[in-house]
Amino acid sequence: MNVIFFDDNKRVDFLPLVYTKPLAKIRIGILTIEEKWQHYFSQLDQSISVSYITEEYLRSKYPLKNEKENVFINTRFLPNKRLVDFIVNRLISDEAFFYKNRLIAAKCTIEQFQKSSYYIKDTNESLVGIELESITDIFSKNKEALIDDFELVTFGKQSQKISSTNTIFGDHIFIEEGAKVEAAILNSTDGPIYIGENAEVMEGSIVRGGLALCEGGVLKLGTKIYGATTIGKYSKVGGEVNNSVIQDYSNKGHDGFLGNSVIGEWCNLGADTNTSNLKNNYAEVKLWSYQKEKFEKTGLQFCGLLMGDHSKCGINTMFNTGTVVGVSANIFGSGFPRNFIPSYSWGGSAGVSTYKLDKVFEVAEIVMKRRGVKLSEADKEILAAIFEQSAKYRK
Repeated sequence: MNVIFFDDNKRVDFLPLVYTKPLAKIRIGILTIEEKWQHYFSQLDQSISVSYITEEYLRSKYPLKNEKENVFINTRFLPNKRLVDFIVNRLISDEAFFYKNRLIAAKCTIEQFQKSSYYIKDTNESLVGIELESITDIFSKNKEALIDDFELVTFGKQSQKISSTNTIFGDHIFIEEGAKVEAAILNSTDGPIYIGENAEVMEGSIVRGGLALCEGGVLKLGTKIYGATTIGKYSKVGGEVNNSVIQDYSNKGHDGFLGNSVIGEWCNLGADTNTSNLKNNYAEVKLWSYQKEKFEKTGLQFCGLLMGDHSKCGINTMFNTGTVVGVSANIFGSGFPRNFIPSYSWGGSAGVSTYKLDKVFEVAEIVMKRRGVKLSEADKEILAAIFEQSAKYRK
């Protein structure tokens, strides 16, 4: 089966995270959205190939594979068993399935998809579970996604034995082979705790689930985690973290608070970086909207930091409630920087200049090489395209 993931017209509501990749590549819960769909398809013994309909500048890295018949899937909708079974067994050729006027899936040719020339499949069944409507849903719906993923990835598997050096509450803890967990407090009574392959929870860490510590991830000495938090592959975390999602290969390695936040890939938060997730007057948080190009109400009382890939901040950085940081920004200095920091900004509260593209490439190559990953020419082309797209915000 040829599966093509597509981003609909709400893609802009997930910037800056999707500047560098399709939404299918975003991690929420334990798995990325793409991995969730792959797991559910495999449960039905469906072998699938995956490609993408995405922005033109992303296509060299995330190409489209077109066949005579394809299954198009809207990645704002997270899969569940009922929905995938419906797509595989009951959606026939030339048909599409909608939910509240939103296209969920279609089984047709690329020409039919582009022209919307398919038949609409009617159903009164409740098939749709988690819908992602904006970037803040990545942390606010993370608990629900984590619970679903925990059942999905641990089904039929046996957890590694938990060391007697740990203090355990609850029985929703799963530790993959190769993971190390010693002298920690793990409480799964309010949400499952998943420790991925070759991950490590260092001594003195205190975890109140849900938690997803993905493959190769690390909780450093004395880390405190609570409130449905995801730490992506090979990311390292210390200090205090509440209800946040950190994508792969990023570091918050030291003390400081991160709450109700989403951090992209290849980011680094310097020692004692702190984010405010609640305004002093307890008012509704406003957030920069790339759609409206102004600050908009979120409907949330708790909202911290939203940071795009490759961005970094120096020690003792203080982020105000509801701060949006673009791609490849470098933030440092005393005081609170502005609540919207455009991509490729260099500086802080005293003002910013443009982070030159050649320096961006130089740093990214060094950072990625340390993890055994190469900055490809396709990566450079994507970063260069984002540099041009985001120039208007730096003026």
